[in-house]
Amino acid sequence: MQFQLNSEQREIQEAVRRMVDREINPILAKNDPDRPLPKDDVKTILQICATQGLTSARVPESAGGAGMPALTYGIMVEQLPPVVLFMVIGQEVTATRIYYESTPEQKERFLPDIIAGRRITCTGTTEPDVGSDPRGVKTRAEDDGPDHFRVTGRKMWITNASICDLINVTASVGKDARGLASMIRLIVDRDESPFEAHEIPTLGLRQGHLGEVAFDHCRVPKANMLGEAGDAARVLTLTWLANRPIIALSAVHMAQRALDLALRYAGERQQFGKLIGGHQLVQKLLADTAMAITTSRLLCYHALESIDSGERANQISAMAKRYSLEACQRAISMAMEVHGAMGISRELGLEQLFRDCRMLPIPDGTNQILTLIEGRELTGIQAYRA
Repeated sequence: MQFQLNSEQREIQEAVRRMVDREINPILAKNDPDRPLPKDDVKTILQICATQGLTSARVPESAGGAGMPALTYGIMVEQLPPVVLFMVIGQEVTATRIYYESTPEQKERFLPDIIAGRRITCTGTTEPDVGSDPRGVKTRAEDDGPDHFRVTGRKMWITNASICDLINVTASVGKDARGLASMIRLIVDRDESPFEAHEIPTLGLRQGHLGEVAFDHCRVPKANMLGEAGDAARVLTLTWLANRPIIALSAVHMAQRALDLALRYAGERQQFGKLIGGHQLVQKLLADTAMAITTSRLLCYHALESIDSGERANQISAMAKRYSLEACQRAISMAMEVHGAMGISRELGLEQLFRDCRMLPIPDGTNQILTLIEGRELTGIQAYRA
C-alpha cells in the first residue's frame, strides 16, 4: 500500500501544474470571473488539455485516447482550476461513453474531433424533474420513419450544454416490465439536428457553462444511436464511479488553495502584539483544515486505485465524494475564519472558492444519494427503489 506519489506521478502532476500556470490561468484571468467564457476560449482550453490526454483519459490508446489509469487521471485533474475540470470532465465522460457503446463507424465519426477538442460535447441525462433517478427520464425518442428518431423533451443542469456541438442524450423509447423507462443514448449533432440551449445562472463556477436544452420534435438519425435499448444505466454507472472521487479532488484543490492563503496570512497578520499564527485557536483552525485536506485526498486516491484494481468500487467511490465535499467545504470556511473580515472579501478570492465548492455536491450524486449507495453496499438492501 502506497501513501506517497512515486517520481513518475509527481512529474505528471507538476507537468499539469505548469500547463495550468502557463496556458490556462491567463485565459481565465482575462475574462470576467462572473460570466461564462467565450466558446472559442473553451475550445482553446480543451485543446490544451487534450495535449495531456485529459479529454480522453479513459478511452484506450487503440481508439486514439490516453488510456490512463483512474488514479493518474485523478492526480492530473486535481491540478486544474475547478471550472476547467468541469469543462474537461464533460468532454472526457462523453468521449468515454461513446467509445464503450459505439460501432467502429461511430467511433471514427465522433471520437477524433472530441478527443482533440475541435468539437465541444456533453452528456444530457438530468431533466427538470428527473435528477438522481435516471430511469425516470421523460425525454422521448419516437420512430420517425426508417432512418430517424424524433426527440422531444428537456435536459437541465448540463455542463457545456449552451456551447456544445454534440450532445449525448439519454431518452426513453418506452417502459420496461417494471414500468421504468427503457433508455437509449443518441448523439445529437447540433448542425444536422438543431436544438435550443441557454445558460442557467448559478452560485459558483460562473465562468463555466451550465445549461438547459430543449428538444422540440428534433429529428436525429438512427445511425447516431449508441448501444442497445436498456443498457444506458450500466454505462452511466461505469463513468460515475470514477467521476465521484475526481469531482471530490476538485474540492481538495480548492481547500488546498484556501489553506495556502491562510498560512501566508497567519504568518503576516498581527493581533495582540504577535502574529496570529502564534495564537492557539488559529493554529487549531489551520491544523483542522490541513487534516480535512489530507484525509480527503487520500480517500479519493484510494477510491481511484480501487477502480484500477478492478474492485467493486461503488461504496468507496460514493464515500470519497461525500466525505471530501463535506470536509473541504468546512476547510474553506475555516480558512476564511483565519482571515477574519478579509475572508469574506471578493478581493482575496476565498469567497469564490466557497461558492465554487458548494456547487460540487450536486453532480454525479447528491450527498444523500451517496449515503444510500454506501448503505446499500454495506447491507445489501436498497433504500431508494422499491
